[in-house]
Amino acid sequence: MSEESTKKQQLQKKFYAQTEDAVLQELGSSKDGLTNEEAKKRLSDFGPNELEEGKKKSMLQKFFEQFKDLMILVLLVAAIISAVVSHEVVDAIIILAVVIINAVMGVIQEAKAEEAIEALRDMSTPDANVLRGGHAQKVKSTELVPGDMVLLEAGDVVPADMRLIEASSLKIEEAALTGESVPVEKELGVLEDTEIGIGDRVNMAFSNSNVTYGRGKGLVVNTGMNTEVGKIAGMLAEADETETPLKNNLNHLGKFLTAAIIVIAVVMFFIGTVINDKDWTEMLLTSISLAVAAIPEGLPAIVTIILALGTQVMAKRNAVIRKLPAVETLGSTDIICSDKTGTLTLNQMTVEKLYTNDRQYPSSQHIPDGNMALKIMNFANDTRIGQNGELIGDPTETALVAFGNDQGFNVTEKVKAQPRVAELPFDSDRKLMSTIHQEADGRYLVAVKGAPDVLLGRCNQIQIFDEVKTLTNEEEQKILNNNKDMAKQALRVLGMAFKYVDAIPEQMESEIVENDLIFAGLVGMIDPERSEAADAVKVAKDAGIRPIMITGDHRDTAEAIAGRLGIIKPGDDAAVLTGAELNQMSDEEFAKKVEQYSVYARVSPEHKVRIVKAWQKEGKVVAMTGDGVNDAPALKQADIGVGMGITGTEVSKGASDMVLADDNFATIVVAVEEGRKVFSNIQKAVQYLLAANLGEVLTLFIATMLNWDTLLPIHLLWINLVTDTFPAIALGMEPAEKDLMSHKPRGRNSNLFSGGVFSSIIYQGILEAATVLWVYWSAIQWPVHAGYDAIHADALTMAFATLGLMQLFHAFNVKSVHQSLFKVGPFKNKSFNWAILLSFFLMMVIIIVPGLNDIFKVAHLDLYQWAIVVGSSFAIIPIVEIVKFFQRKMGAE
Repeated sequence: MSEESTKKQQLQKKFYAQTEDAVLQELGSSKDGLTNEEAKKRLSDFGPNELEEGKKKSMLQKFFEQFKDLMILVLLVAAIISAVVSHEVVDAIIILAVVIINAVMGVIQEAKAEEAIEALRDMSTPDANVLRGGHAQKVKSTELVPGDMVLLEAGDVVPADMRLIEASSLKIEEAALTGESVPVEKELGVLEDTEIGIGDRVNMAFSNSNVTYGRGKGLVVNTGMNTEVGKIAGMLAEADETETPLKNNLNHLGKFLTAAIIVIAVVMFFIGTVINDKDWTEMLLTSISLAVAAIPEGLPAIVTIILALGTQVMAKRNAVIRKLPAVETLGSTDIICSDKTGTLTLNQMTVEKLYTNDRQYPSSQHIPDGNMALKIMNFANDTRIGQNGELIGDPTETALVAFGNDQGFNVTEKVKAQPRVAELPFDSDRKLMSTIHQEADGRYLVAVKGAPDVLLGRCNQIQIFDEVKTLTNEEEQKILNNNKDMAKQALRVLGMAFKYVDAIPEQMESEIVENDLIFAGLVGMIDPERSEAADAVKVAKDAGIRPIMITGDHRDTAEAIAGRLGIIKPGDDAAVLTGAELNQMSDEEFAKKVEQYSVYARVSPEHKVRIVKAWQKEGKVVAMTGDGVNDAPALKQADIGVGMGITGTEVSKGASDMVLADDNFATIVVAVEEGRKVFSNIQKAVQYLLAANLGEVLTLFIATMLNWDTLLPIHLLWINLVTDTFPAIALGMEPAEKDLMSHKPRGRNSNLFSGGVFSSIIYQGILEAATVLWVYWSAIQWPVHAGYDAIHADALTMAFATLGLMQLFHAFNVKSVHQSLFKVGPFKNKSFNWAILLSFFLMMVIIIVPGLNDIFKVAHLDLYQWAIVVGSSFAIIPIVEIVKFFQRKMGAE
């Protein structure tokens, strides 16, 4: 059998469904572990216990990939033809500079991105305690092989996937893998169900999880890429990079412009050479001018700058963007798939209810002094208190001590007065824990905490306030009803009981210590939802975004939290799907039913990716939030992955497009609003630039048909790259419009031309072309100077100045597609005001300053000519205002 097939077989074995002896036999090992010689041989066969490094692109590869954009390629062709055929070297240099700057910015962004696999590699523990030939020794975790016997203690990081052979009060925290906030109590024995998720495989320990309590011994069954975390790494490496809506929009725009350019250029070339009998080289140069006019050279750089400005705003609001397109993608989000633990909840067990004295107390209510339930939950507790007052230990037990602190119960002082003198540690078989404390009167208090159903069977009395009485069937039923009520609310319920004895039992056995008890109460705990999460969910729903909860927790817990947050209606069991149920569905069947479910429980990493893909197949833009290793593949698969900055693993952050610095679900909604604003502002920039470019194309096209020489390539480059660029960037800093979050998401099929932008580009471009051609014609018809050269120079300069100034005036129009300029506010955006002034200055400099006007082939104009230029340019504002007025009237009707 080949090494690869051996590894595959090793990965597919369901060791949790086999007996310990069968697993030992399968792996050719024993309870004394492998010999050093056999371990060395297996290391050669299976390879080191480490994760494979993902393939990396070289910096050169990243640089050349930036030139795949269609608009960029057309620009490069135009630059080459300009330099070779027309010898317009200045034009070519300007175009090349823009292209290279854009490519460099793209490489810088990409260089920051993918660190997920490296983070996974760094997570592995450096050493492991193993039995080799019956002797305990420390070895590097990378040298572990299948068949090794590993010793586990509290504080250890599990170094590989293993089948547990021994477990003494062993608890392992697996939140990073399963999303479950409470450490799993490990048990031995065979699991009958062969199709259970990771979170339910209680006789297994998984690589990179943390031992929080007890000790154990496990047989290594999978190492390296065959471990559960290795499978995640593999999925992460193979996950497809999704195309962002913005990238798709720009690609479509590029294809549209290219097709339009080719058609118009061919028509122009044909008419010029065949009908007007012009020289073909002259018409080729005219076609190049057309390409320069039609392509918004600055658009890639402008979009990048607008996105970068968006990232700065979002960073101030605790949303750190790792990949620029993610800013805009957020604005088109339809679905937010959110991990529960640590994202919607606090990832911190908290007492919510206490049943004692025949009634339920909410955690906020004061518990009567001297309450025995409160005393027992603090006494039968192994929580340690750190130097700074922090609580160290099992999250369930620290939650009980924290509740005691809130109730004014000082456990340190109380235990000092009544010290622990004996104990029966928690055991997963009997599900109880007992401690014995010496009382001041010489008696001993036995404090017992554990599973309510087990504990109740050990009680024959009940305390209600200060009265102890016989536990009747009626009282027992009340306790069971309250236990059931709390469980329905997804609370984790523990029972408390006690008794007094005259002496410490000689035999510390459960039958002696934990019998004839007095029932004191029940405590219900939960990992509570974040206080702001419910409001964030409501805002998301109002904005047309559907929140989906995905968790490794149990169905009841997931359903209760989702109901409390408003993700589903409380008690809506039909909206919840478990990982086991999902396994029974084919991808086709799931795709048909995906819209029925808003909550997924007991899921694995593969399920998360399936859920994201199913929504994407529905054409939805999907955001996925998460903080664990188990979230990383889905974070990468989603249109936008949102990692947690505080509780998130480096793996989840590395796979994310955005990281929440405050781990606050509500921050996502803020980021969505900013994303919508960014897209709206990019639309404004596109409308502004393309209306200008359409005006230039039509001007050139019509002028060529009429045998006029209106604009030169250098004029078009200057307007496109200098005069237009600054206002376009400033439009990216426009404040959000008031009703932004009341609209439904744009979705995947929306584009930069939607919402009336396309029709605005068309009529405004025609208006600009008509104005420029009229100014050129009037300058020829009513010249100021004599002689053809002087008249033509004046007409060319007036056309150039009109086009430049009109586009600066037009920038005010595109502050809103339909709203009046005066309602939006013409001068609210200070950056925009300065951009207009700067562009106006640069426009005037090349016309007025001697030397520069020679380079740009323009002439000085007198006051009469400037009056025509300024008046014609300004006319675009009132004309567009009139059109907007009628558009609003028609829309209202």
